[in-house]
Amino acid sequence: MVSTISAALARRIALGAQGFGSGGASRASGAGLRQLTSLVSRVGLLQIDSVNVFERSHYMPAFSRLGPYAKADLDRLTYGARMTEYWAHEASFIPVHTLPLLRWRMDDYRARLGEPGSWAAQNPQMLQWLLAELAEKGPSAASAIEHESNKGTGSWWGWSDVKRGLETLFRWGDVVSAGRTRFERTYGLPEQVLTPEIRERVVPRADAMRELISISARAHGVGTAADFADYFRLKGVDALPAIADLESSGELVPVAVEGWSKPAWLHRDARQPRLIEATALLSPFDPMVWQRDRAERLFDFRYRIEIYTPQPKRVFGYYVLPVLIDDRIVGRVDLKNDRQAGVLRVQAAWSEPNPPAEAAARLAVVLRQTAAWQNLTDVDVVPRGTFAEPLAAELART
Repeated sequence: MVSTISAALARRIALGAQGFGSGGASRASGAGLRQLTSLVSRVGLLQIDSVNVFERSHYMPAFSRLGPYAKADLDRLTYGARMTEYWAHEASFIPVHTLPLLRWRMDDYRARLGEPGSWAAQNPQMLQWLLAELAEKGPSAASAIEHESNKGTGSWWGWSDVKRGLETLFRWGDVVSAGRTRFERTYGLPEQVLTPEIRERVVPRADAMRELISISARAHGVGTAADFADYFRLKGVDALPAIADLESSGELVPVAVEGWSKPAWLHRDARQPRLIEATALLSPFDPMVWQRDRAERLFDFRYRIEIYTPQPKRVFGYYVLPVLIDDRIVGRVDLKNDRQAGVLRVQAAWSEPNPPAEAAARLAVVLRQTAAWQNLTDVDVVPRGTFAEPLAAELART
């Protein structure tokens, strides 16, 4: 018989698996490198995004779960020898030992991006020249290699041929990330950056899929096949056999979740918290909400990012962060970091139906701590949205 668990327990399991449950961003004490390392190991990856209207996405999950911390400590971790970058769930920071599990994806990129008629097939001399440049000069950013003769506009978001070539080689695994400076990626040859152990590890595709699903299932706690597959953007044809293998080994336990229409699995090591204590802002690229269907199942919360929506058609705002209080998403705020004025601007604030009575007060505390973490001196609330008035009133009291 398959055990049935309540939707509320599934929600708490998912939050616990992601490291929530000890106060979140409302914690006053700062987290150090040890806590950051433990968190990254737990969640498995940090999605990277270039939008910086509030804060770059990869810094937010740690703040949401651990409270204030020095971003330089996370930089030491993500740009150090223990982590690297690759296309995991989109562009992501991952533990370096995860990289060999994605070599099949590098092979897939090589087949697709190198097919006849492609840019790579038409520019082999550029790719060879870039590899020679890195071999001679060591790890370099695209801007250090570009010059007037090769700055032509490419079709990938207006990239130059140098940038496009480096990104092609990066997808193929012929070059790897050697860190970032002011968010610009530095590229290096694998032998310049990675240890022989990582470079030489060969993982058969089926074994890699099983390990990736295992990482994903631990990070989910409980989920459907589609949930587990999405974490590393796997296809069902690869994910389903891996799930079956992990079920046979006892690592995944089949369960039914009340209200879920699809079969689900519980990771054998998942905690089953009786309650979750958290007050946090969630990045649009946080694993708790990046798969919108799962967010709706867990929280009854419909969420769509509106960055790419024309301003007149936006419903909630430009860069909107869900507000988590304990095990509920109770609202959303559109945030802007006005660095020049030293102000955290709440461009809009919206509540979900029937928020807890203390929701505005708890969010006000988090916003004050968020501003301090960002080295800002004040929080300003624009009177837009159903949550704006009570939030402004609470901030005025603090």
